[in-house]
Order: sequence, then structure tokens, then C-alpha cells
Amino acid sequence: MNYYSYECLDNRGQLISGQVSADNCSQAIDKLKNMGLSIIELQENKPKKKSSFINNEKKPTISDLALFSRQLSAMLAAGIPVTRAIYTLSQQVDNAMLRNALSNIHSNVEGGMNLTEAFSLYPNIFSDLYVSMINAGETGGMLENSLLRLSEQLQKEKVLRDEVKSAISYPRTIGIFAIVMFVAMVVFLVPVFQKLIPDTAVIPKISQVIFNLSESLRSYYYIWIAATVAVVSGLMLFAKSRTGHDLWEKYKFRMPVFGDLLLKTVIARFTRTLSTLLQGGITVVKALESAGPTSGSDLISESVKRTVQGIEEGKSIASTLEQSGLFPPMVIQMVAVGEESGTLPELLEKVAEFYEQEVQTTTRGLQALIQPIAIIVIGFAVAGMLISLYLPIFTTVTSLGGM
Repeated sequence: MNYYSYECLDNRGQLISGQVSADNCSQAIDKLKNMGLSIIELQENKPKKKSSFINNEKKPTISDLALFSRQLSAMLAAGIPVTRAIYTLSQQVDNAMLRNALSNIHSNVEGGMNLTEAFSLYPNIFSDLYVSMINAGETGGMLENSLLRLSEQLQKEKVLRDEVKSAISYPRTIGIFAIVMFVAMVVFLVPVFQKLIPDTAVIPKISQVIFNLSESLRSYYYIWIAATVAVVSGLMLFAKSRTGHDLWEKYKFRMPVFGDLLLKTVIARFTRTLSTLLQGGITVVKALESAGPTSGSDLISESVKRTVQGIEEGKSIASTLEQSGLFPPMVIQMVAVGEESGTLPELLEKVAEFYEQEVQTTTRGLQALIQPIAIIVIGFAVAGMLISLYLPIFTTVTSLGGM
């Protein structure tokens, strides 16, 4: 499907512009003529790659999208036409990227494009989940309800992300602080102690290592900085590469402590998204196809693809999910009961709430555990450094006393 930008005259002779979707230019012309428009200009939209250095627009946050969805739902429930509601919101949102997108969506919908197509033109802003819910609401005539569910889903997603970020940011901050403190002591404190040690003193090996490291950092700091930048850049490039991504996906759930937290997060996100889509009136197959990629795990996504194939072959959702070995028995049993009783969306929501609570509990437990461990580790590092610095002085004083 291609998209064409147009400028046309309507029946009243007013100039309007927008976009229309079509397989080819001829089909686009036919669509516009069927809408009673006289074509002035028609041009196919070519995708352009924007440099990250040039494009300064900030992507809208989950909070931005949640607020927009809730506001649009309220305006539609009050009887305001969708085009007028979108135009009004486009004038008051703070995010520039979202504001421009909504302005174009308003123009496209006024020009005859359906709402789902208009939103799908901006996949970097509106996810597959978002577009699927818009489509379900538009088709079923319950757009305001779909938008309200979307808002609730996005808000819960934000809470979940904040919990995970909180669990990861604390040890990262402590680690950076420990490294900065160690480097500062080696560069500034060690030379002071070196001056207090006589040239004839016997230097223990551990102290000599610290002195050599200090000398190296102070004399060849440019090499250390270049090496650090090269290593960090290399690791970042590897992490963004396909190989690095696949390696991370393969082993991230096996990490001690954090692996379990990440698995719970992914399951909570997947079940919450699937529940929202099913409650929005989307079929099971389409809901699974949309929920899989939004889970945040390639393993879960591949498992869901196999589940869709199994459903098409007549198998149950629970049996195909169980074969993946990724989902805990509780999830499988809840899905099985939901399939049998016809209450799958409600039970999936309960599973999501359970795992969201588990993520919150695990996060708080990690923070409570990491804090004393970090203090102990930093304390041992500082004590070890001071002992290695004072050791030559103690050795010198002891040898002089023996004389």
C-alpha cells in the first residue's frame, strides 16, 4: 500500500489537501474522483531517512499518548466530531512531533481517509497496538471506549517501565559513583602518599600496583580516555547489532536476579496488551499478532507466532504457549480456564495485575538488597585502597623502630 499527497478542489471550490492510500496512482485518482474532488496535484510520498543530528523533534512519551487518548475519548463521548476533536487537540499538545502528526491526521481524515489509515502513517508514534485499537473502535462504533482502554493500558505500561528503570538505575548509579571515586583517589590521593614514603622503603606488591596505575593514569590519560571511549562505543555498537541483540534476547532471562524481573515484566506487558485488545473486540488471532511484538521480547514474539499457527491448525492457545517453555504454569492454567469459560480477557487482566504487582515487589526487594551490598562493596574498596597506601608507611616505621 502506497500513500499519495494531494491538493484538490471540493464541490464548493475550496482548496483542500491531505493523503490517500492506494496500490497505485490510478487507484488514488479514482478514489479522489469518487469523493467528488477535482485533482490539482497528486504526488506519491517517498520515505525519507532523517539524520538524528538534524531531526531535533522529540518523540512523544507514553504519558503524552495516554493523555491524548483520554482527552480524545472524553471529547468523542461529549458528541464532538472526531475531526474537530483531533484538530482541537493538535493545537494544545506540547510535543512538536505529536502536534504535527495530529495536524496531518486531521487533514487526511477530512480528505476522506479513514482514521485507522491516518494513524498508521505514523508508526514511530503510534504502535501496532494503538492502531489495532483505533481500527477496532472505528469498525465497531465504540471509538471512545477503545481510546479509554488505550489510555489505561498506556498508563499501566508507564508504571511498569518506571518500576524496571528504578530497579536498574540504582545499581548503575552506584557503579558509576564507585568508578569515579576510585579514579579520583588513584589520580589525586595516591601521589600525596607517595611523597611521604622514603626512597629506601620496601614497597609491598599491592601498593606498587596502585602506584604504577596512578602514574599511568596521570602520564597517559589521553590513552586511557581513548581506550575507554573505544571500548564503550564498541559495546554500544555490538549491543545495537543483530548479533548483539540476538545474544541479549537469548540470555537475558537467565541472568541472576534481573532475569526473573525481566521475564515477569515481559509477561505482564504481553498479557495486559492481549487483554486490552480482546476487550476492544479484536479477534484472538489479530490480538495475538499485535500483542506478541509489543511484549518487548523476541522469544515471546516467536512463541506467539507459533501459537497463531497452532490456532489455525485447531489447537488451543494454552497448549501452544506451554510448548514454548517461557510461560509459567499459572499463566498457562489461567489461559486454559479463560478459553474454556469464555472469560479470557478478564483472566488475562488478572494475570497482568498479578505480575505487575510481582514486578513492583521484586523491584523494591532489589533496592533494599542492593543498598547495603553497595555500601559494603564501596567500603571495602576504600578500605583496601587506604591500606595499600598506608602499608609502605607502616613498613618503614616498623623497620626504623627495629633499628
